[in-house]
Formats: sequence, C-alpha cells, structure tokens
Amino acid sequence: MTSETDLRQSPLHEEHVSLGAKFAEFGGWSMPLNYSDGTLAEHMSCRVSTALFDVSHLGTVRVKGEDAFGVLNRSFTNDLGKINTGRAQYTHSLDALDASVVDDIIVWWVAPDRFDVMPNASNTARIVGAIGGVDVTATRAVIAVQGPTSRSVVAAVAPEAAAVGHFGVTEFEYHGAPCIVAGTGYTGESGLEIAVPNEVAPALWRGLVAAGGTPAGLGARDTLRLEAALPLHGHELGAGITSLQAGLGWVVSWDKGDFIGRAALAAERERGVARRLRAFVTQGRRPPRSGQSVLVGGEVAGELTSGNYSPIRECGIALGFVSPSVAIGDTVRLDVRGTLVDALVVKPPFVVKHNE
Repeated sequence: MTSETDLRQSPLHEEHVSLGAKFAEFGGWSMPLNYSDGTLAEHMSCRVSTALFDVSHLGTVRVKGEDAFGVLNRSFTNDLGKINTGRAQYTHSLDALDASVVDDIIVWWVAPDRFDVMPNASNTARIVGAIGGVDVTATRAVIAVQGPTSRSVVAAVAPEAAAVGHFGVTEFEYHGAPCIVAGTGYTGESGLEIAVPNEVAPALWRGLVAAGGTPAGLGARDTLRLEAALPLHGHELGAGITSLQAGLGWVVSWDKGDFIGRAALAAERERGVARRLRAFVTQGRRPPRSGQSVLVGGEVAGELTSGNYSPIRECGIALGFVSPSVAIGDTVRLDVRGTLVDALVVKPPFVVKHNE
C-alpha cells in the first residue's frame, strides 16, 4: 500500500489544504476527494453552474517533430487525419496481443508538429514507452472548469481561453506564462481543461474561484462521469476489455491503415464480442456497486463495473458487462449485498447535459 509520503502532490495542493479538502490516493497522487460542503453539493454545482477540478494527476506526454503524427496514428485506434491543428481527439491505446485497452487518451494537437498526449495517471510511463516523447506532467497543473456557466467563469479570468470551442485546442497567456486550453472534460457538461505552468497555477485557481467556480473533488467527478456513462480505466476499460466490448467501436478507424492491436481487434469483430457494456437503473436510493452480479433468469449473466446513487435521477445507476443477449429495455436483477434488486437496462447516458 502506498504511504502518504510516497504520493505525488499537485502544484495546487496547498490551495486545496487551505479550502479544507479531504484527500484520497488516486493513481499514485494525493488528490482532493471533496471539500467541506461535500460531494453532493459539488456534483450539483457542476450540473447547474460551474465546478473546478484539479486534474493535474493526468499525464502530459509531449510528442514533437516531423514524425509525431505518424507515430501517434500508428500507436492509437482513432485517425488523427480526421482532425487538424487546434483540435483534440479521444482515442485508445491497445495491447498488441489481445486488443485490451491499455489506456484511453485525449490527444491535444497544439501545433503542426506538436502533440500533447493526455494518458491516465497510472499509465503515463507506459505510454511514454510506447510512443516516446517527453513526460512534462511535473511542469504544469491541469484545471478542469466544468458546467453550464463554465465559459463565463473562465472569461472573467482569461477571455482568450473561454473562446475555445468543443474539442478545440488553443494556446494563450496568463500572467505572462504560456498556457493551453482544450474544450474537453469528463463530466458530461460543457467545459474546458486548462494546462497552466506550475508557477502561475495557484493564481489561476484563485481567480477561477473568485469568479464563481466551486472547487470539487474526485468524488463528484466520479458521480458526474457515471451519470454521463463515461468509462473509467480500471473499471469499464483495461486488461481483458476491448473497445468493442465497451461499446466504443466509434473510436476505432478501420480504414486508416495498421495500428497496434488492430489484428486482434479485427478478429474479435469477426467472431463477435462475448460480452458488452450495458447501463442499468434501479428504483430507490440504495446504490449498486462495482463487482456485484447481474442475473438473468436466475443465472449470473455478468458483473457491474461501476455503480452509485445518481443525484440527478435520485436512484441507483450502474454500468456493467453482460451477455450480448441482454438488450436495452430488458429487466435484470442485481445482487446488491445479498438482496436481489430489479434493474432496467437503458440507453446511456443516464443524464443529458444542461443547455448553456
């Protein structure tokens, strides 16, 4: 078990301490779990106004040069040829042997020959080993500003950053320091993610708080992403799980040529998946949890990978892998700590984002 002294700290750590944050380990980092008002209040702030998340634990691998485009396009499933400079793209890194999703990644195409690849915290070293580049994670903080009023909050502090479009990428300056903003996020709401050098990160964070942003921790980030039915690596993606099983076939560009894991994934596509990810809704406030069984006709048909109480729907929601025969509209039963609970299989997401 990792001790507190072994954990990495965000450049914004002292800001969180001053705000009374409760910390938790995540991916080898000590990150805010929640603040004094609690996870539910932080969750609702993102749904109705603006929440601020420190996501500095995400990696940044900078890949530059004439070969950068080709290296990334051969390494990942999606086709960078579909976008251009000033755009971001969601993609997968696959295991060459069984097509498991090694990591799900956002690529920021910052300049013609420069890409900032954003892996999950625990996978940064592995991605560097696969694509090369330079790990610049320690040089910057990343602040996710999320919610229907997020752009107005950012506009009060950095107007250039607020103008970035959905999945756009723009460079700007804050207090004379070069920053990058992308129109991306992990909450299901509109928002931005800002990479800011360490030396000015606390000032930007304080400015966003003063402009009306509510600091929010990993607890709210997880309930928000679950309501949006977004996959979490280690739960809906990871060892033994392919893009096709997770229902993310759209992230695979079959017509771009070869990429790592293509042959194994093509073989699975040909034979058909043995399981697939489904979304479940229960009645009542009792939350289903990861690892609980899904039963059909009294027989185990799969297992939940994530589950929680939905503050917006005011009921239990969950994701899990089940037999492909389980269809949207079916009713199944969940083994919730020994009690069988009915659950409806629904089309994700559980919550659609609010209009700006």
